Amino acid sequence: MTPDTARGIYRRRIGKGETVLIRRYTGGGTSRPRYDVPVRARVMGYETKDLVGTVVQGDRHVIFLAEDLLAAQFALPLTTSDKAVVKGKELAIIAPDDATRRADGGVLVAFDLQVRG
Repeated sequence: MTPDTARGIYRRRIGKGETVLIRRYTGGGTSRPRYDVPVRARVMGYETKDLVGTVVQGDRHVIFLAEDLLAAQFALPLTTSDKAVVKGKELAIIAPDDATRRADGGVLVAFDLQVRG
């Protein structure tokens, strides 16, 4: 599948989603600065059958287009030190997956996150 086709598919699916902030802290201490990027995302809970491995009850699944981060010049890759803010609540990124949602040629189309908090 071409990157443009894949982006179109994800854009339609995510279009019904919500705005989530991807947050990165820099520096140290209690008043360390942060950088927030709003992205349009689809946030879902995991089904009972998905509660295996590192997925525990209460975790959520967040999918958003990579181009939203790239347009804001957010330095990649996403790491477990970054956060996702959903409905005002800061959640830990447990598993940032940038491999599952790639198009032909390995072009990154969307991120798939497991978040907790």
